[in-house]
Amino acid sequence: MSYPVTYYCPHCGAVVEIEREGYLADKSVTPYPLEGWTYADPHDSANASYESVDGIRFVCGEMPPESGVGQTETGIRWTGDQSNADDVENPTMTSPCDRTFYLSFVRFENGNEIEPQPDTDQVRIASDTAGPSKPNGPTSPDGPGGFRR
Repeated sequence: MSYPVTYYCPHCGAVVEIEREGYLADKSVTPYPLEGWTYADPHDSANASYESVDGIRFVCGEMPPESGVGQTETGIRWTGDQSNADDVENPTMTSPCDRTFYLSFVRFENGNEIEPQPDTDQVRIASDTAGPSKPNGPTSPDGPGGFRR
């Protein structure tokens, strides 16, 4: 049996309502995908049960082109409300903001809940051969007789 469940965009607080099965357990709503999770488009009627995916990828305020205002065949509706929760990134931002966010479900493997792994992408700020080996400050003024350290 499906139930209407509401979530809010972590960027602007816009509230979305989606029809989904009650047995699906929510893990988190984040502005980024969890590594290793697969996400469905909420407008794809093939994924309407969300059983074969690990979450839902929303674009804040996005409705399928053929739908008007209100609930679509896939069970998604932007309510027009805006959450004022403490974790909304920018509650004064225009809502809806058209930015992506992710609803992630709890995943299990062999009966154990899987915790998301930290992102493995590492940023290299500078290579070992580029740039100075230490900061360079201004040169000191010449001393008496043109002596310089």
